[in-house]
Amino acid sequence: MIVWLNGTHGAGKTTTSALVQQLLPDSRVFDAEKVGEALMDIKPGLPALGNFQHWPPWRALVVETARRVLDYTGGTLVMPMTVLVEEYWREISTGLAQHSIPVRHFVLHADQETLRGRIEGDTDMGPSAFRLKHLEPYAEAARTWLHADAEVIDTTRLTPAEAARRIVEAVKN
Repeated sequence: MIVWLNGTHGAGKTTTSALVQQLLPDSRVFDAEKVGEALMDIKPGLPALGNFQHWPPWRALVVETARRVLDYTGGTLVMPMTVLVEEYWREISTGLAQHSIPVRHFVLHADQETLRGRIEGDTDMGPSAFRLKHLEPYAEAARTWLHADAEVIDTTRLTPAEAARRIVEAVKN
């Protein structure tokens, strides 16, 4: 099974995924961003499209990597990864379904003010224009398809540990 944690930057995906993994027996965290980083290392580079998710190989490799890891280890993959383009989510989720891999799709949500404050106050990464730039596309995706497609966990007033517990309870029920 895959527990996919979606949502924009600042929603708590990375922190929450580590906590979900600790609470969910036989689970591992797989950050699909690492697949994008591998593709960004290709020299000469792939076409400059502004985001590795726009490269079709990224989406196919995320599916293939998740499938191969699950075939090898079994259990559950917890995948913290923002996907705001519906077509890309459909491609990934359909690919996983074709391999009979069930996916529980969660969106970690917080209001725009909270997200902005988290991004601007991030002591690890520092304020990030890249991360702030994704707030409006997230709001648009949430309005048009994302929240209807997933189980929404509002993290505005939740600690990451509380969010993780809610996700694990949902997965176990």
